[in-house]
Amino acid sequence: MTDVTIAPTRALELVVHRLVQQLGPDAVITDELRRRTYECDGLTQHRSIPGVVVLPTNAEQVAATVAICVAYQVPFVARGAGTGLSAGAMPSSDGVLIVLTKLRAVIEVDLESRRVVVEPGVTNLEISEAVSASGYFYAPDPSSQQVCTIGGNVAENSGGAHCLKYGFTTNHVTGLKGVSGDGTPFAIGGKAPDPPGYDLLGAFVGSEGTLGIATEVTVRLVRKPETIVTLLAAFESIDLAGSAVSAVIASGVLPAAIEMMDALAIEAVEVAVHANYPKAGAVLLIEIDGPADEVAIDRALVEASLVAHHATELRSAESAAERALLWKGRKSAFAAVGRISPHFIVQDGVVPRTALGEVLAKIGKLTGDTGVRVANVFHAGDGNLHPLVLFDAAIEGQQAAAEEISAQIIALCVDHGGSITGEHGVGLDKIGSISKMFTHDDLDTMQMIRCAFDPDRLSNPGKIFPTPRLCGEAPRVRRGDATGSGEALTGLF
Repeated sequence: MTDVTIAPTRALELVVHRLVQQLGPDAVITDELRRRTYECDGLTQHRSIPGVVVLPTNAEQVAATVAICVAYQVPFVARGAGTGLSAGAMPSSDGVLIVLTKLRAVIEVDLESRRVVVEPGVTNLEISEAVSASGYFYAPDPSSQQVCTIGGNVAENSGGAHCLKYGFTTNHVTGLKGVSGDGTPFAIGGKAPDPPGYDLLGAFVGSEGTLGIATEVTVRLVRKPETIVTLLAAFESIDLAGSAVSAVIASGVLPAAIEMMDALAIEAVEVAVHANYPKAGAVLLIEIDGPADEVAIDRALVEASLVAHHATELRSAESAAERALLWKGRKSAFAAVGRISPHFIVQDGVVPRTALGEVLAKIGKLTGDTGVRVANVFHAGDGNLHPLVLFDAAIEGQQAAAEEISAQIIALCVDHGGSITGEHGVGLDKIGSISKMFTHDDLDTMQMIRCAFDPDRLSNPGKIFPTPRLCGEAPRVRRGDATGSGEALTGLF
């Protein structure tokens, strides 16, 4: 292999030729119509048709694909089920999209150590299903848990409704194996709860695919609680519901989950899944779990707080089926909004719980001033807002207005001491907002970590950072094969 400067299109042709040789033609998609299937993730406003799509079936093929990309300096992006909501898996038009959904093996179930080792294409819910009969579950539970994959959860540090008590993906991953952005295989951690040395797990989980690709993930299991109580409380306004959330936390109780939906979200959910939510300005879905005696005490404190803050209706799920229906309503909320609006932007910001009421009031004022509707669905317990900004792209100006409101909501979160993302990541969508939270020095420090894993910035390029930040080297040069391999590619595209 000799370093020579070659055009991006030619570099990609050479890569495709090598991939077909290495993985076989069935694993490499070059047809434009089939490639278009992968042009976006769950945030459909951002699209790009990948230069080529690769479907590896094992870790060795992933490593081989990355090595080929590095050899020719062609960018690559890892993708799971495509449920992300920040354009974090949007591919490069001149690069390789590595789709990991065929890596679906549950490698090991170690109940003695309370660990499960899985490949990245295993879905979130499949882990809990694999150990449910033994009395365990995997705690992080994003709303898309039936389809979202563990590899994507690791990339975005996904949370879910029960993150208030149980934490995020980073709190449940103890080991990773994979390949870094420069093609180097790595193994971080294992089954031990706190491996010695630098916290490389903490750096990799939530790095949004910019450090490399995980091909094996070790996660910890949690014992199923003895008792679960699921409460639904209705309020006349979202302000009263927000005050009730603060009161519940102030009572000393740490519920497993506190979820909130406003009237517009309730309307959408009822049309879609008939979850039997009451007509109200807002509802809270609160879950308490643990030993039976402790849950009984906590339930009394929670119910007293809800009543004291003017809940107009309070009821509990009386069966597993009722509990499942209540949660189906909450977890279907994003999709359900499609019943009342042809298009919407799912935003993701965080505010301190004490600022919930003020921020929600300001979001309400934004919608009133602009006429853009916003359905509020969020993890109220930890202040993680998921406002759904509704619009119709067929009406001129509506998408631009929705994007402007979306950016203003994120700015509100930062202004009130919060964050631009709780669990969806920065991706491409919030590049313009990251400088609201971090200084140039902060961003340069983050980039130094990336450079250690991916000095040529090939792994998921163009995400997170608002402007190109080099690693101290000269601009990258694409490498070509001086022997002229790749000539057989004539007619591939």
